[in-house]
Amino acid sequence: MEHETFQSSDLAGAKRTQFIHAARSGRARLRDKDGMTLIMLPERDLNVLDQFAHWSQVQQRIAVMATRAAPASVAELGDLAWLRVFDSEDLHTLADELHGALIAGLADQDTDVIVELVSDWRMTARQLEDPLRKAVLLDHFRESDFEDAQAPE
Repeated sequence: MEHETFQSSDLAGAKRTQFIHAARSGRARLRDKDGMTLIMLPERDLNVLDQFAHWSQVQQRIAVMATRAAPASVAELGDLAWLRVFDSEDLHTLADELHGALIAGLADQDTDVIVELVSDWRMTARQLEDPLRKAVLLDHFRESDFEDAQAPE
């Protein structure tokens, strides 16, 4: 994708409107007097790029944790300490799902699918911290554990 390059002197002249329009449309390249190139883009686009950088790093950390024999300590997990309730198989699944969400989100230029996925996994982590809820979610049940309910009168 080729973008027009503006000179810093253009910002003082009539081309400043073109520069702003180019920035609003995606990106505007500005070459300073010393040859340094600067890019101006909508703040929303920069925020999306920042989020993709963050979640890509998180996905890589989770993928590495999923391959380790021993679980990571809470100190090693740091801001991902909420993952401590998951085993390596769960972490592998999360890494795969997050990878897919990153691809979909990048295609859409929207991080909502990533935020929703992480929110769902965090909610599951909170449920697994409670022993009773964990038992209900993960224990194996036999048919004899259940009985038919009677119809209300």
